Amino acid sequence: MRNQKQIQFNPKYPSIEDLREKARKRIPKFAFEYLDGGCNEEVCIRKNTSEIREVELLPRYLDSYLGANPTTELFGMTYDAPFGIAPVGLQGLMWPNSPEILAKAAFDHNVPFILSTVTTSSIERISEITEGNAWFQLYHPTEESVRNDLIKRAEAARCPVLVLLCDTPVFGFRPKEIRNGLSMPPKMNLNNILQILGKPQWAFETLRHGQPNFEVLKPYMPKGLNLKQLGYFMDQTFSKRMDMDKIASIRDMWKGKLVLKGVVTEPDAEKAISLGLDGLIVSNHGGRQLDAGESTVKPLQRIVENYGGRITVMMDSGIRSGPDIARVLASGAQFTFMGRPFMYGTAALGNTGGDHTISLLKLQLSQIMEQLGCERIDQLPDFKKNNGSPRMKR
Repeated sequence: MRNQKQIQFNPKYPSIEDLREKARKRIPKFAFEYLDGGCNEEVCIRKNTSEIREVELLPRYLDSYLGANPTTELFGMTYDAPFGIAPVGLQGLMWPNSPEILAKAAFDHNVPFILSTVTTSSIERISEITEGNAWFQLYHPTEESVRNDLIKRAEAARCPVLVLLCDTPVFGFRPKEIRNGLSMPPKMNLNNILQILGKPQWAFETLRHGQPNFEVLKPYMPKGLNLKQLGYFMDQTFSKRMDMDKIASIRDMWKGKLVLKGVVTEPDAEKAISLGLDGLIVSNHGGRQLDAGESTVKPLQRIVENYGGRITVMMDSGIRSGPDIARVLASGAQFTFMGRPFMYGTAALGNTGGDHTISLLKLQLSQIMEQLGCERIDQLPDFKKNNGSPRMKR
């Protein structure tokens, strides 16, 4: 276990909302709306956070207390905090070089970083930064040869965990992205160009680091693709809908830990367990896929109650603060992930944004644990109001 990095953050931005507002002012509108938006009427994106905050915790002020220890064991690793950085596509569009900034911050703070198939840094570069500690999230390719090569690259990069995505059988209908020309194929219109001219620092950093590209997929892309051809390539490259046969085949290939992300129902959890997966991330893609669906905290509670003793259950989508992390852990998750908060931090503060955001969340979570009188992360369910049926011990 590495020495814990000292918590240190910029006091001008003591909340994720402060970072979000700074990011909104600092990057072009089309980039901010890609990061910030959901699908359809954005009902689910709002429910994700509001329903997490319906969970109430009860402090125990008069119990003996030895102090808060937020370290967490997960898949044989001891992390300094019970949260990690979720996979986000097109990160370099929102702030240049942001995957590398966040991977370095995650490594320094000893929390997991998950690299997306469709982000803007390669598996090999992120593995170098994290000394082989980054996880990799796989969008399932149509061609077996591409799938097999991606898995071999993740294995060669020493990724300890492979994350399979199951909640994108079709890309969500996102009006803001359509208006901004960021659907597939993407288009750069006059309005977007004017937005770039109004954000000179973003424009300078983009020039310095180069136009963002799908670096993970670059070996499989024909050279000289124009934007229209890129849309066709992406549509043809990914089979989108996951099924049990595809997962079983990957389970046979991948010798490390295998996690399914996007599970929100008990039948899907049951299937994942039957296939020998090691973990689930209860997720609705941050409210970007199914606006008519549930928030994530509700299915989390049901899945934990029914399957928590049989598989590691984690959660993302809607978590925006240390208190939110505590609420989700108290609801039974063994670990949490966040995407937008870290991207807000990087878009707001550049190279220091990842370090600041992790430090901020660590500090907020430790304060909540101290307030409750909770010494260890796995004790948080004992502080939840109306805890319901007894939770199976881990």
